[in-house]
Amino acid sequence: MHRLSAKAVTSQRKPGIYADGAGLYLRVQSVNARSWVYIFSLEGKRREMGLGAPPAVGLARARERAQAVRESLADGIDPVANRRARRETPTFGVLADTFIEDRKGTVRSDKSIARWKRAIGDGGYAHALRELRVDRIQTDDVLAVLRSLWESHPSSAGVLRGYIETVLNIAKVSGHRSGENPAAWTGHLEHILPARQRLSRGHHEAMPFADVPSFLAKIRDNESMAARALEFTILTAARTSETLKANWEEIDLSTQVWTIPASRMKAAKEHRVPLCGSALAILGAVRAGPSATGPVFPGRRGKPLSNMTMDMILRRMDVAVTVHGFRSSFRDWAGEMTDTPREVAEAALAHTVGNSAELAYRRGDALAKRRVLMETWGSYCLP
Repeated sequence: MHRLSAKAVTSQRKPGIYADGAGLYLRVQSVNARSWVYIFSLEGKRREMGLGAPPAVGLARARERAQAVRESLADGIDPVANRRARRETPTFGVLADTFIEDRKGTVRSDKSIARWKRAIGDGGYAHALRELRVDRIQTDDVLAVLRSLWESHPSSAGVLRGYIETVLNIAKVSGHRSGENPAAWTGHLEHILPARQRLSRGHHEAMPFADVPSFLAKIRDNESMAARALEFTILTAARTSETLKANWEEIDLSTQVWTIPASRMKAAKEHRVPLCGSALAILGAVRAGPSATGPVFPGRRGKPLSNMTMDMILRRMDVAVTVHGFRSSFRDWAGEMTDTPREVAEAALAHTVGNSAELAYRRGDALAKRRVLMETWGSYCLP
């Protein structure tokens, strides 16, 4: 080893390849064209790896690089492939966008996709990480993104940290980084960032069930399609999206049942809603004809109403409740004013009740019992 001298490196003019020892060579092609190469054998094949060129890479630096290659080979690592992988290491932004794209098909709501983009997408909270290679992201980089949100928006900060941790975990299992995850909470960031204050997640503001009949009497004076959608939502104890995306194909007027497909349900399970007389009257009022198709509650140009239409009615009436809160109004009424079994009332809300053993034996959806409940609710709301 160390056969060459610094002077020889700079003065050698004759084209050829000159050994420094243990695989390191100086290749001279002309006076102004010389380079360092490391020649080795891997799996029975001769390989070469460039290590730079003088004078930018001097003799001492070339020897350091050669030693690093020897150590990689001793560990069973192909240094050429390893270098290529490092050069191809993606940025956080590339991997984050891939994460979002790959998971679009796993969610039923665009809200989840919007939440991912708001956190780690282009222009999101983690924008400072997007141009960094995933193998170079350190704890300080993650902290720089989180600190500004940690106290002002603790819930968003917690979600953001989790997404960053997930993307960096993907980078690790993909071979793009190694070591501990700089966004991990347990055993890591929990010792740096103050514990987030646990906020009690408030329930949706609900109207006392005693006030629902008078409220419905008021909105009946509103002849808009949004008012009919809100009235129908209350009478069926449905979620906002379930009503707004309802299609006539889901309504069976002969059996007086609205069947919501699993793809539109929160629990990803088909839900049948028995329609009371008042709900059927609304459908009769908004139906364009006996062969109606498309949205039950269409907005402009025949498209479904927007998510905010029913909320806007509540705002204009200066009522401090949410559309979703009427589900709580219904549940309180069922619990306090009827003898309906708990599981029947919960089934009316498309909630799953019971342990796995109970659910395995309870195959029905108590439609007959729920029909009685919903008819009683309709009579109570619109006497």
